[in-house]
Amino acid sequence: MKTVKPHILAAFTGLAVAQSLFASAAFCQEKSVKPGINDSFLKPNPDEYVERFEIESREVFAQREEIVKACRIEKGMVLADIGAGTGLFTRLFAKEVGENGKVLAVDIAENFLEHIKITSRSLGLKNIEPVLCTPDSTNLPQSSIDLAYICDTYHHFEFPLKTLASLHQALKPNGRVILIDFKRIKGESSEWTMNHVRAGQEVFEEEIIAAGFRKVREHKDKLKENYFVEFEKTDSVNN
Repeated sequence: MKTVKPHILAAFTGLAVAQSLFASAAFCQEKSVKPGINDSFLKPNPDEYVERFEIESREVFAQREEIVKACRIEKGMVLADIGAGTGLFTRLFAKEVGENGKVLAVDIAENFLEHIKITSRSLGLKNIEPVLCTPDSTNLPQSSIDLAYICDTYHHFEFPLKTLASLHQALKPNGRVILIDFKRIKGESSEWTMNHVRAGQEVFEEEIIAAGFRKVREHKDKLKENYFVEFEKTDSVNN
């Protein structure tokens, strides 16, 4: 019988404790970090949001092709578009993953999901699957996705610890998370951003890393109003 070396045992013990602490914190997160931020998405009018989201003045729309290219999507991937909204990136990703891949359009609003169903059908995209999430969970099956794409949506997470825990569980080993969100810098960002977005890049990154991810890449040359960061799932928490 092999003897487990003390430093290895300590490492496993530390990992178990860290994972347990994060799981407990996520489980106990009962208070919304931004109450009311999703009120406008209870029964949204998709047509109105198409006019707001799919317009050249919105940076992520104008740079959509460059963003998709930088995501390094491969054929056959299973990708989750978290906060899919009107389905802008859902449709673009569906073409990238191909017939053998799948895009899960995850959103809290049933109206958006119905809109995505209709538009996908009209374009002949058969590899898109709508998923209704909740304020504290992505509602994705365990080890079901290769990549989670979160664009201008993370600041809408009312219960980030719980949502991140569900996302960590849903990703396959070494799965990736792509985070795009508004730069929130005092004295530089707009008044709307300062009031609407609860925290800046550093805080959001810390939350994601604490949830069991490591930062692997930042695309600083792609966007000006937003930041674009990639993370990879790890087996540890607070690493």
